[in-house]
Amino acid sequence: MALSQVGLERLETQVSKKLGVSKNLIINGAMEIAQRGTSSTTLGYVTVDRFLTGGASLDENPTFEQANLISSDTPYSSGFRKSAKLTNGNQTSGAQAGDVLKLNTKLEAQDIATSGWNYTSASSFITLSFWVRSSVAQTYFVRLQTVDGTDQNFPFSYALSANTWTKVTKTIPGNSNIQIDINNGIGLDIEWTLFRGTDTTDSGVTLDAWQAYSAGTRLPDNTSTWYTTNNATWEITGVQLEVGSVATDFEHRSTSDELLRCYRYFQILSSNTSGGLNAHSRYPILGNATNGAIWYAYHKATMRVKPSLVKSGITSSTMDIFNYSTSSTATFNNMVMAEGDENHSQLVCSTTNNFAIAQIGSWRWSVNADCYFAVDSEL
Repeated sequence: MALSQVGLERLETQVSKKLGVSKNLIINGAMEIAQRGTSSTTLGYVTVDRFLTGGASLDENPTFEQANLISSDTPYSSGFRKSAKLTNGNQTSGAQAGDVLKLNTKLEAQDIATSGWNYTSASSFITLSFWVRSSVAQTYFVRLQTVDGTDQNFPFSYALSANTWTKVTKTIPGNSNIQIDINNGIGLDIEWTLFRGTDTTDSGVTLDAWQAYSAGTRLPDNTSTWYTTNNATWEITGVQLEVGSVATDFEHRSTSDELLRCYRYFQILSSNTSGGLNAHSRYPILGNATNGAIWYAYHKATMRVKPSLVKSGITSSTMDIFNYSTSSTATFNNMVMAEGDENHSQLVCSTTNNFAIAQIGSWRWSVNADCYFAVDSEL
């Protein structure tokens, strides 16, 4: 007896699991990894890895946090323990035409292109599913955008009751106008929209269909109730994007596996989160003849591109280095990215203390404030 389409897809999923192949194209969909911290009122990549907040013309930024689920939360029984949560700021000027508040995740083009989705065929599908809850009952929007060739936009809506976890599932067909290149740029941008003003929406936008992207017609006109409610909350977990027309059970990967995937885009090389002599690293440091030192940092995983350096909480008066090889301390005035690639970074520090040439040793930072050095190659 022939298998149904649903049965075939479930069989393929079981085979993939046995082979160790990952079906979920989303990284950190269970919101377990938050290398940068668990709460922030800054926009961008600031807390939960691989998810970023974006906004325009906001009176007050939202609080974006990694929240803990409790046993009474519906997704808890399916193995979820964390969510990404937005708490709205006080938008005192109301909903304006240029206002935007959103959450995104961006997927590499080569991962989409080689996923098995025949994205140029209307009879080939991907399925997006997620758990979501809001303190305000209304209709919300999600949109998918491709950026290679002529940008394409796919918007859809979902309705929520207040304070009720809801599982949303959306099956999305391919389209002959979609182009996805095999490279490490953006292949698919998924946006959960909390609010967009009329500068970027239009009442005539068609839902559930691909169309050429236009900045002024990304979504239908948005309901503003959530956006104009101070301290309104919205949270999401269990985000999964898979090839096929059926939403299968969420693929729970190990924490170490998920963290390794996140390292491709962001990794902390040395951290000091409590002040004082607590920031340790065993990377080698090499002195040079011009009152400086070179630090060779080998990445924990191959990064998407040569990363940029991220520094936090460091001033010239508090940034010291202790060399275990010589039991000596030197004060550094700066650290910049010199050379490197996807697998290592070469950082150069200037100092008032001359490290001897070829003076190599493991070291620790001595600082009086929280700090970390990290490298970033986010999309």
